[in-house]
Amino acid sequence: MKSTEDVNRVVEEYADMVRRICFMHLKNRHDTEDVFQNVYLKYMLYQGSFESSQHEKAWFIRVTINACTDWLRNLSYRKWLPLEIVAEECGTKDSSSGEILEAVLQLPEKYRNVIYLFYYEGYSAVEIAEILGRKENTIYTWLSRAKKILREQLGGEWT
Repeated sequence: MKSTEDVNRVVEEYADMVRRICFMHLKNRHDTEDVFQNVYLKYMLYQGSFESSQHEKAWFIRVTINACTDWLRNLSYRKWLPLEIVAEECGTKDSSSGEILEAVLQLPEKYRNVIYLFYYEGYSAVEIAEILGRKENTIYTWLSRAKKILREQLGGEWT
């Protein structure tokens, strides 16, 4: 089990990222907090060590995405939240941000993940491929398709 200092350090370092990933998938603040706690419980019980801070961050991203997917697969979880509430929870008040958020949230999960990691976390396609365990060309394809879908929905350029 990890020490209190280790847990406090990773909570301070990765809490915002883990919450954003959870909220992007779950679209609900309460479920986000539940999964957030599960992710950090998994970290506390994790016996392995990390090669670097990038490896540790990638581990948190992968575990968070998996925890969200598991949460959504639970048969008792079948409620939906209007996108207006999602936009309100994210603090987006202006119409363009709300429209972009709405379009991103409507993307299929694989596209939503790569858009988030690329634009919000600043990862390259090579790094995303490593994190998600996919081929680099697959990530480029998913990014291209996601941008095309967003361009069609929003009109205009998405780079």
